[in-house]
Amino acid sequence: LSGLDPAQPYFQGTPTEVRLDKSDADFVDIIHTDSAPTIPNLGFGISPAIGHIDFYPNGGKQMPGCGKNPVSQIVDLDGIWEGTRDFVACNHLRSYKYYSDSIIYPDGFLGYPCASYDLFQAGNCFPCPEEGCPNMGHYADKYKDKIKNGFLKLYLNTGEARDFPLWRYKVTVTLSGRSKVKGYVNVALYGSGGNTKQYQITKGTLKPDNTYTAYIDAEVNVGKVTKVKFLWNNNWINPTFPKLGAATITVEAGQNR
Repeated sequence: LSGLDPAQPYFQGTPTEVRLDKSDADFVDIIHTDSAPTIPNLGFGISPAIGHIDFYPNGGKQMPGCGKNPVSQIVDLDGIWEGTRDFVACNHLRSYKYYSDSIIYPDGFLGYPCASYDLFQAGNCFPCPEEGCPNMGHYADKYKDKIKNGFLKLYLNTGEARDFPLWRYKVTVTLSGRSKVKGYVNVALYGSGGNTKQYQITKGTLKPDNTYTAYIDAEVNVGKVTKVKFLWNNNWINPTFPKLGAATITVEAGQNR
């Protein structure tokens, strides 16, 4: 039984007979996309974990792409009807859009077990545990036999628009050069499954021999990494023409470590 942002008004805090609960089926998976308090945030979705596994994409309260201005939202790519519904209840309706996208991407929407969204964002719950991460949506039941007692809260990030799934990587860069400089470092990944755009790993003062780490949510499953593209930009013209390179770049994929 899959709960797509189960309703909060009149249901949150009620007995299990009244609302959706893990006792309602052999396996209950929940997607929370609009779990901010109804007052004052107009959150339509229930916030506590109520299933065997509960997914909180983007933290479960505010979905990327839902903060557009009203005109651009109502005159949507999917038509006026879709745009008007999204304007009224964009976060709430993301749950079924993620679910429909999950049918097409069996390897997408990995939910990372974590105590909170902030810890997930900081990389504390990376990579997936030994038994792997469940997939939010249509293929969540592949995880059914791995569930232990209690509630399992899972976190992930999604794109702003279709296609929604993102794949999480840990990218670590050790710099090489003669002197410290300012600027930013971008890295793009190339692999058997496709190539990513450039992602910023760090910015500010860059010191040779220092190591910088970032967690990126890429728009493609890169597969086996074949090469990485390293780009350093120092933001302004420097008459000394400093040089900066990468001594090593390490890439770790969340799903298979």
